[in-house]
This record gives sequence, structure tokens and C-alpha cells, in this order.
Amino acid sequence: MTDSPPIVMVFAATDPTGGAGLQADIMTLASMGCHPVSVVTAITIQDTTGVDSMQPIDGEWVADQARCILEDMPVAAFKVGVLGSLEAVAAVAEVVSDYPEIPLILDPVLASGRGDELASDEMLTAIRELLIPQTTIVTPNSIEARRLAADDNDEDDNPDLAECARRILDAGCEYVLITGTHEHTGDVTNTLYNSEGVVRSDSWPRLPGSYHGSGCTLASALAATIANGVDIQEAVRDAQEYTWQSLKLAFRPGMGQHIPDRLFWAREDETSGASASEGDDEPQA
Repeated sequence: MTDSPPIVMVFAATDPTGGAGLQADIMTLASMGCHPVSVVTAITIQDTTGVDSMQPIDGEWVADQARCILEDMPVAAFKVGVLGSLEAVAAVAEVVSDYPEIPLILDPVLASGRGDELASDEMLTAIRELLIPQTTIVTPNSIEARRLAADDNDEDDNPDLAECARRILDAGCEYVLITGTHEHTGDVTNTLYNSEGVVRSDSWPRLPGSYHGSGCTLASALAATIANGVDIQEAVRDAQEYTWQSLKLAFRPGMGQHIPDRLFWAREDETSGASASEGDDEPQA
């Protein structure tokens, strides 16, 4: 018998395209040397153009899936994506509260790349109050960061990203990594914050095309590096490098967004110089 690779538990909704969601998490974690175990929170009907429908899984089923595995296998990290319902948010929060020593990486997916809503206002409030206080690192894009940080009592509230990070940190997490894919900038700048301010900032050439599952890839890559024992700063750097390479070599199997190639390192050498995609200049999503 050989030693087990690091085990990462993923809470996420399915994505039949394999571009995002649970399937993307599993591929990323396996690609980066981890053994993924999965808890299904919702089942979606979608293609590469967007999400048509979502069926949440009963909250007790979500909790039971997780507890059955946690009583049998040692988990090195939790990764949380789309939860699908208020009941699932509460169930996941209760489960992870019993394992405070396990790092938790939260990807607060609030909408699809097309803009389909994946989290209600009540779910957003529950994520703020129940999950973020237990989280090691939250990985919102700039749109998600502004929603998480919004003052619901102030319609004119428009905080900058540094203030968004401060408010999210005040909710109780240790780190916030805000990605700049939706900002109108030449390069994509991702910034890591903690209670003392900016920890690191990394800029990447903005790639052409629109991508399905880039946020899932980044958060799962981060979970994998942390599970492998890498400290937060280097984990953030390594996860960004992996994600950028997977986007650079993305492919477009359908009529919508491109899908990151999470197994880019296993392809033929001649593909290593290929660019991500030709055509539109939509932001990465």
C-alpha cells in the first residue's frame, strides 16, 4: 500500500459540460495531485452558453454525504462552490464547524458566466454569516466581492475593491483573494488581502475569449496547493499559474464559452505554444 495523496472534499453543484462546478473541481484537484471526494449540493441543466435550471439537493442529504466520508477518510481541505439552497448553506456550515482545523476555501459563485443567478439574497446573507467566519480564504471575482460587501441598507453604497476586501475580512475569514477578470484593465490583476491589508498582487496578461469555470479552477487549485502543505502566499501564486496555463490552452467544444484545459501538462509537446482562443474579446468569466 502506498500513502494516500491529500484528500480534498468538494461541496458543489454538478455541471454536465465539465467546464465548471463539481466536474471542474474534480479534474483540477486530480490534476494537481490530490484525491477529490465530492458532496453534490445541486444538479444543473446547462451547456457552455449558460445555466437553464438547477435542482438543489435536500440539506440533510448534503450533510449526510459529507459526514459519511469524513468518518471514513482524513480530509486535508474543504472547497465550497455553488450550494444551491439556503438549507445547503446551513448544512455545510454545520458540517465544517465540526472540523475547524481543516482549511476551507470558499468560491462564492453567485451567478453563471452568462449572468444566471445561482444564489438568492437570503443565501448571500447566510454565506456571510455562517460560512465566511469559518473560511481560510474566499476567492470572489470583483462582482462577487461587491455583492458580498454591499451594505444592504445603503442603496448608494459603492465600495472600492480594497474596502470590499476589508468588509469581507471583517466577517471573519483569514484571507480574501479578489480576482480582476471582470475589471476593464489591460492585464488581469488578482490581489490577496488579510487583516493587515494587501499581502500580494499578481498581474497576468488578459487572454482573449470567455471562459467557463475559471473561478472554479482557481479555487480548486488553491485547495490542492494548500492540501499539499504549501503556505498561503505561495499557494495563491501556484494556483494562479496553474489556472492561467489552463486558460491559455483552453478549448471550445460547444457554442458558448471556452473550457480550461486542466490537463494541459499531459498534452503533446507541440500544443504547448498554442494560444487560448481566437475571436472575441469578452472578459474571462
